Amino acid sequence: MAQRPKNPEPRPQPRLYLVTPALTDAASFIPALTAALAAGDIAAVLVRLAEADERTQINRVKALTAAVQGAGAALLVEGHPGLVARSGADGAHIAGIDAVTDALEALKPDWIVGGEGLSSRHDAMTAAEAGCDYVMFGEIDVDNRRAPFDAIRERVSWWAEVFEAPCVAYAVSADEIAPLVEAGADFIAVGHDADDWIWREPTRAVAALAPHLKLPEGAL
Repeated sequence: MAQRPKNPEPRPQPRLYLVTPALTDAASFIPALTAALAAGDIAAVLVRLAEADERTQINRVKALTAAVQGAGAALLVEGHPGLVARSGADGAHIAGIDAVTDALEALKPDWIVGGEGLSSRHDAMTAAEAGCDYVMFGEIDVDNRRAPFDAIRERVSWWAEVFEAPCVAYAVSADEIAPLVEAGADFIAVGHDADDWIWREPTRAVAALAPHLKLPEGAL
C-alpha cells in the first residue's frame, strides 16, 4: 500500500457518500434518493438491505441501479458480496478484516471493495494493503454503537497524513462534517435510517453541505 509522499499534493475537496436505510421496498425510496443525487456531487451510494431471500435482495438492488449509476455514482451493496455481479452493483462494502479479505478474493479486480469495522490501525492497514479500495471510520455498528467522535477524527487525521488510499468518514450529524473534512477525509458518509437527517429533506440537506463538499457548478 502506498504511503503519502513527504510533500504531497493537497487532497481534493471531499465528496458525499450516501448510506440508505435498510430497504424493504426499494421502489418507494427512489424519489428521496433521486432528489439527493440531483442536489450534489455524490460519489457513491451504499445500499443497505433488510433481511429477505436472495432473489428479493437482488431485485431491490436492481431497482436502484438506474438512478444511482445514471447520476454518475457507484452503487455498493452492504455485506453481500455474492449479490454484486447478479444485481448490477459496482461493488460491496464489508465489515471486519476477515470478511473484507474474503470479499477482495472474490470480487477484485472487477468490482469495488470497501471496508469498515476495522477496529485497529493494523486492521485498516491490512485491508488497504490487500487491495481494499477505501476504508471507513466512524460507522455505526450492528448494535447501534459508535466510537467516540474525538477518536474517529483522530483516526481519520492519522490516515490522511500517512496513506494515499481513500478514507470515508461517517458523519451522524451536520455538525460533524466540518471537523471530518478538516481531518482530511476523502469522502463523507451520511444517512443510515429512514429518519436520518439526510433523508428527511434530501435536497435541502445535501445543499446545506455545499460549503464543505464538492458540488457541481449550478447544482444548487
